[in-house]
Amino acid sequence: MRRSAVKTTEGGRPLCPIGTCMELLGGAWTPNVIWYLSAGPRRFSELAADMAPISAKMLSQRLKALEEKGVLTRTVMDTSPPSVEYALTDLGREIVPAIEAIAHVGYKLRQRHGALQDSSRKRLVPSRQLRK
Repeated sequence: MRRSAVKTTEGGRPLCPIGTCMELLGGAWTPNVIWYLSAGPRRFSELAADMAPISAKMLSQRLKALEEKGVLTRTVMDTSPPSVEYALTDLGREIVPAIEAIAHVGYKLRQRHGALQDSSRKRLVPSRQLRK
């Protein structure tokens, strides 16, 4: 039997960078949060509106998890009433091209099935940027 060429940890688990990245992106709604933040800093209510039908509880969980992993920052604004703004970190911005590539494939799949009419856009961006 051939030995695997895949490097492993001391415990025998594969050291696969794809698996590491997918652990980060694998949570429900996680790619969507990164996608919408790629257009710039957003408040909780703006993200919730962009990502309907996500529940407030789920969005809060995703934002907290991504903050703990260093993907985004949470800034409390000195306003009355206080508000919170979320933005991608350098790590978060590094993930955006991968999500754009996945979105591009998604659009192609929709086109193939006749669900998407506008195929003229070369670079895919969140809807917030398209409205400008």
